[in-house]
Amino acid sequence: MASEKTTLDASQLSPQEVDRSLVRAVISAIEDNSHTKLKSLVGELHESTLADLLENLSADNRNHFIDLMGDELNIEVYPELEEPVLAQIVDDMPNEQVADVVRQLDSDDAVHLIEELDLSDQTQVLEQIPEAERAPLERSLEYPEDSAGRLMQAEFIAVPPFWSVGQTIDYMRETSDLPDSFSEIYIINPDFHLLGIVALDHLLRSGRPVKVSEIMNDEHQLVEAMLDQEEVARQFERYNLLSAPVVDDDQRLLGVVTIDDIVDVIQEEAEEDIHRMGGVGDETLSDTVFNITKSRFIWLLVNLFTAILAAMVINLFDATINEKVALAVLMTVVASMGGNAATQTMTVSVRALATKELTPVNALRVVSREGLVGLINGGLFAVVTGIVTLVWFQSSLLALIMAAAMVFNMFVAGLCGILIPMVLERFDIDPAVASGVFVTTITDVFGFFSFLGLAALFLV
Repeated sequence: MASEKTTLDASQLSPQEVDRSLVRAVISAIEDNSHTKLKSLVGELHESTLADLLENLSADNRNHFIDLMGDELNIEVYPELEEPVLAQIVDDMPNEQVADVVRQLDSDDAVHLIEELDLSDQTQVLEQIPEAERAPLERSLEYPEDSAGRLMQAEFIAVPPFWSVGQTIDYMRETSDLPDSFSEIYIINPDFHLLGIVALDHLLRSGRPVKVSEIMNDEHQLVEAMLDQEEVARQFERYNLLSAPVVDDDQRLLGVVTIDDIVDVIQEEAEEDIHRMGGVGDETLSDTVFNITKSRFIWLLVNLFTAILAAMVINLFDATINEKVALAVLMTVVASMGGNAATQTMTVSVRALATKELTPVNALRVVSREGLVGLINGGLFAVVTGIVTLVWFQSSLLALIMAAAMVFNMFVAGLCGILIPMVLERFDIDPAVASGVFVTTITDVFGFFSFLGLAALFLV
């Protein structure tokens, strides 16, 4: 009775709702080597939920899970897995089994799976796939990773311009080798050059005798096969596309990119930017301790050197700090406010550069705006911190120095937050990776230097 309740609950779970009780029940079924029990637990799970479940299992349990489920495993679970987990699974699979999985997936998902294999295994897997199915996979693999050619799906519907609507509909009804889902039909000439596109709803509303060339839309957005996937996503966003044809250098139709792939790209690129800004690379929750440690160590080492630089600036004013202990208390406030203000600006700037919203056309206006924002915020917080300092330490001169340093540092922070990412972008350095270290260093150094420098001149 308890297992029936677990099955009912599991079938209704979303990917974020895989709980401990389900994981424990699945592990128990694996340890009992019970196909029946395991199927009752996961047989109705959506592929996304199933992928989340697999990611919560150990590598050995994943392999046993796949062996126990056999042919009854939902094949669509593989494209939903995080890359480290997918790589582990296909690496442990016999190449014959990988080839069988590849043949059941759409070409874009199949390519994503094959990517996780080393070159020799890729060759062996592809050799076991019939030529007609292998050719589009090999063609996609020839394109760079993260390009439209690697992202595209080779399954699409293309018809000649002289076909009628009736012929096209009959073709779709009678042909079994069609995409699982589609919204557009492509009109091509004998050289496979794209002439136009007919939306499926438009086709179904037209009379059977009408030629498809009469109802096709010849103003369409093409995607170059070599185009970076982030640029493809931007094209989808700008023109509100559901799908887009992919063409080679000779403008021949190769495949199609669909909105479900673009959603994955947008999420992937957003996660990548967030991770890079935090100095954690492209790590996932499924990565090993060694890989995560290695990924984080490099940027922590860089941060150590920048922290030492800030400490050296403080050391220049050790005599000043010894004269007035209050300076040691207040200097961290100036640096912290500058760092936070710069991070706010940097976050917006990096994202604007990634989405091409910040360009040479509007750069001067945006830089001026951020400098003005920093100046205004600096003035406002100068008043606040000046009053706090006056009340706390009963020194009007110290309060004025605090206020002046706050204005200077907040202004510099605003400019650094936007100028540093722009300069890095100009020199082809990823601003998402490197901006944080430079911005933090400059705001800390300038914050300490301005505050302690003013104190050395006027107070001590």
